Amino acid sequence: MKPFRDMRLAEAFRIQLAAPDDFEGWRDAARRMVRADVPPDRITWESPADPGADLFAQGDRRLPSPPADAPQPRVSRDFLQLAQSVILHSDSTRFSLLYRVLWRLQSRPRLMEDKADPDVRSMEDLARQVRRDIHKMRAFVRFRSVEGEGSERYVAWFEPEHHILRANAGFFVRRFTTMRWSILTPRGTLHWDGEALQEGPPATRADAPSGDPVEALWRKYYASIFNPARLKVGAMLKEMPRKYWKNMPEAALIPELIAGAQAREAQMVKAGEQDFGERPQSLGAIGEAILGCRRCEIGCNGTRAVMGEGPSSAALMIVGEQPGDTEEEQGRPFIGPAGRLLRSHLEEAGISDERTYVTNAVKHFKFVPRGKRRLHQNPTAKEIDICRWWLDGERALVQPRLILALGASAARSLLGKTVSVQKVRGEPQALADGSELWITTHPSYLLRLHDHGRAEEEAKFAKDLRKVAQRLSELSA
Repeated sequence: MKPFRDMRLAEAFRIQLAAPDDFEGWRDAARRMVRADVPPDRITWESPADPGADLFAQGDRRLPSPPADAPQPRVSRDFLQLAQSVILHSDSTRFSLLYRVLWRLQSRPRLMEDKADPDVRSMEDLARQVRRDIHKMRAFVRFRSVEGEGSERYVAWFEPEHHILRANAGFFVRRFTTMRWSILTPRGTLHWDGEALQEGPPATRADAPSGDPVEALWRKYYASIFNPARLKVGAMLKEMPRKYWKNMPEAALIPELIAGAQAREAQMVKAGEQDFGERPQSLGAIGEAILGCRRCEIGCNGTRAVMGEGPSSAALMIVGEQPGDTEEEQGRPFIGPAGRLLRSHLEEAGISDERTYVTNAVKHFKFVPRGKRRLHQNPTAKEIDICRWWLDGERALVQPRLILALGASAARSLLGKTVSVQKVRGEPQALADGSELWITTHPSYLLRLHDHGRAEEEAKFAKDLRKVAQRLSELSA
């Protein structure tokens, strides 16, 4: 770009935007400054919400006018899409960052493709934080009923980290179209009367109601759907940080539900341990019996049950989650993509088929239809516990010295409780029947990783299998 020679280019310019999320204002000013060839270090950007900003400032009225023949700025679609999220961030340097990247795009049109570039990475980080804040607002806004103006109205209090209020307005209008509601935040307010949306000034927590009778019903509902078997406290806190709890009526129940999770899970397991009568006395008889099993919803979905396979006196039993699409069609376990990956690693670890019995915690294929495809769906804790009766029968007949559980579902079928695979993998656990349990990830998990992180996780998987192979050798010595 030819420099536009003007004495004013040596000056510093101060641009005051109308609002903290004023993308249109930033874009118009940025285009003008790029066309006038004003470098990033000559511009100071401000918005009313930025720390230290002058609420009464009008900005620099002496902005340069670009020459009539100055070309329009070059900009990629990726930049524009990302910039609209970045502009919502609370970081006061966001405007400068965006202008700096826009400036650099004029000489490097493919800059946005360079994911190692510090400015591009900064944009993506800010946009990611904004998207997360938008998601949290949609997930954790809780309306409370208030009486007024002769009809019911709902009011919610939320504390966003970034300037996402207006960007989220459409979502709440679409979702709660028939309600009259207000969302109050320290950054501004939204008011919907069923027909029109209005914006208002910032509010305080004291402006919002503290509770209503409906919350008791909501807490009762939350307690009823809380599944202790699926509880992962770390993941829960990551998805629902404690700072949001104060505005959520169900949050008061969470500490108690977490504390009682193990006891409730034990009750669920006990409820699943039903007495189905005398267990078949051979593997063949179990195979015939499971074909007619209808004790849970999976058994009633029209698929064929898949029996375990291998020597009846195998030293090692490998337990997966459930048969997949290929296994259900051919009636054999571990012959699909995950099975082929498993068998490849078993061979590398020196574990032969002659010493291995392979089976699954759940004997039928649970899936959801997607056109002509059948997509895998995880079995519930109850379904795993019910099918445990068949797995216990296989264990009693094969009597393996070692059992390798692939994934959390398989581990639950053997331990009667949910565990974190990453925390317990690669270490032996003694079972009540004298066998030894080892736990690792399911090979299907490795397949889902594709290129991202797969090499590292596959190396861990191979290491776990080598430990199992070593232990088998020790027990056989």
